[in-house]
Amino acid sequence: MENTGNGQQRTEGISRARFLLAGVATTAGLAGAGWPAGQAGAAEPARRRGLRRRGVVYTLGAGETPGTAWSARRMRTDVRAIRDELHADTIDVTGDGVERLTATAAEAAERGLHVWLQPTLGDAPQRDILEHLAECGRFAERLRRQGASVELSVGCEFWLFVPGIVPGETVLERVENLKNGTVDLEPMQRRLDRFTARAAATGRSVFGGRLGYAAAQDDTVDWDLFDVVGIDYYAHHPRRRDHVRELRRHQRWGKPLAITEFGTCAYAGAPEAGGMGWEAVDYEKDPPEIRGGLVRSERVQAEYVTGLLDVFESMGLYAAMAFEFVTPDATHRPDDPRHDLDMASYSITKVLRDDPDDPASDWHWERKEAFHALARRYGRYGR
Repeated sequence: MENTGNGQQRTEGISRARFLLAGVATTAGLAGAGWPAGQAGAAEPARRRGLRRRGVVYTLGAGETPGTAWSARRMRTDVRAIRDELHADTIDVTGDGVERLTATAAEAAERGLHVWLQPTLGDAPQRDILEHLAECGRFAERLRRQGASVELSVGCEFWLFVPGIVPGETVLERVENLKNGTVDLEPMQRRLDRFTARAAATGRSVFGGRLGYAAAQDDTVDWDLFDVVGIDYYAHHPRRRDHVRELRRHQRWGKPLAITEFGTCAYAGAPEAGGMGWEAVDYEKDPPEIRGGLVRSERVQAEYVTGLLDVFESMGLYAAMAFEFVTPDATHRPDDPRHDLDMASYSITKVLRDDPDDPASDWHWERKEAFHALARRYGRYGR
């Protein structure tokens, strides 16, 4: 949860980190299961060296404040930086708001980037979520027919963001119910399966290209519904071969495997926290502050993301998208470590405000060590 600056709390901290089932799924007891490949034309291509697509997640929407509201001007600048400075060939355009999602996808396509368009409207009625998906999917199909390289993801970790699967009106309530062990997992899985099938059918009805979904690494998903297996991956293993062993499980369907999110925060010990690194911030305080005297370390973040990227390259996976490009409401305070919220951000850039104490003030981002490290890797492999 993050503070909007006007006294209201909201769930953007969780949204940006996807609550990343690395912590919650273990608590809830969820486990993965496999199905045979069945989607026509979806077979994994012959093994090739290295990743086919290398990119970054670009998040729009949820939990905006006046100072972080979406801007077409900023978006165009960011897309150019993703292509020309980060040397990415792929952008995961995710979040809510059809107009800004489609505008960003169109800009990225015009710049020659491959687009993974992933609408993620959360905490809304299921019918609204599917209509939001359908409208974005229709636009993605128009881009595809015009020759753009685009894929459609029907969403992200539905059990968390879609009401009616896990008890709870909001993300936070659903998380608490899972953590408390009060959720009956079998009925929950049936509800999840039904909505996932509806989302896949909605995507197929409007989009003729490759269809995917972004699941947490321990989710149970019927991958027969999709052409691409998408995994949000935040595991911490001391040995490279342990990552390989874990990722092999997701290749058994014979379909392309995309790492739809990977990354960590910029403090010592963050990789061990997995997808829960954002918990380093105490949002009960006003203003929010970093817990427990953590030590900022951009090097830790850079080494983790490049280490994982090397694993993905060695396995010849389909795609990998670092999470994330920018987190506008996680301000970097170099002179005030206790309130340096960027420390607990997964962003590969750091946000600096003209007035750090005013959440509505203008801001800009600067590159973190992880940005430079990924840019070197992406540039080396080439688009």
